Amino acid sequence: MSILEVKHISKSFGNTEVLKDVSFSLEEGEVVSIIGSSGSGKTTLLRCLNFLETPDEGVIKVMDEVLLDAKDPTTLKESEIRKKRLRFGLVFQNFNLFPQYTALENVMLAKELLAKEKPDYKARKKEIHEEIKNLAEELLKQMGLGDRMNNYPHQLSGGQCQRVAIARALALRPDILCFDEPTSALDPELTGEVLRVIKELADQHTTMIIVTHEMAFARDVANKVIFMDDGVILEQGDPHEVFENPKEERTKQFLSRFTQG
Repeated sequence: MSILEVKHISKSFGNTEVLKDVSFSLEEGEVVSIIGSSGSGKTTLLRCLNFLETPDEGVIKVMDEVLLDAKDPTTLKESEIRKKRLRFGLVFQNFNLFPQYTALENVMLAKELLAKEKPDYKARKKEIHEEIKNLAEELLKQMGLGDRMNNYPHQLSGGQCQRVAIARALALRPDILCFDEPTSALDPELTGEVLRVIKELADQHTTMIIVTHEMAFARDVANKVIFMDDGVILEQGDPHEVFENPKEERTKQFLSRFTQG
């Protein structure tokens, strides 16, 4: 059974159709890389999956549960959207860390806010806080930041900030982890450390969708590659097939700028 099914998603901003009847599926533990030129709809697709945008048409299902059906208003209630958003973790291009909090506090914050909504929170406040802190520390150590937990974002490199952002997304235990150009804001020498962390997550069978302009990484880390162009999925399949034997002329043109090796 697919962990994620995206069916016939369309999205327009004014008269501009950004997504046109987009459909794909994702298996548990699978990594999908989404590639394509700027303006092809990649980021808008991620934003629709994370309920930061509402599709005009289409259905999003996770583990066979309909999270969104554009034709069913009951699935679009704002009160439900926040809960559904937790099924996905999103790592942004520019980290979006809170500058007034340490790395550890940034990772803990969302989890603590959610915990306060639990009926037993007041009775177990100290215990819950310790559980969340232990999880955050464990995740930061996994990111190679065990000695940076009490640093503020301005005391960290871009690569370190992005690894804090990855830890923050993982802290909420999402079903699917999404990356929107995770290295585009980084200096080239810092890109490798973030890509290494994502590769480790892939090796641990973390279910991921990665929008990236790092072509070699997209090819090597993913189980499936999706090539988007002008709001549609033009080609998808096994990474080596798509990169080495693209079927569509537009895919060939796009990949011609990428030298393998």
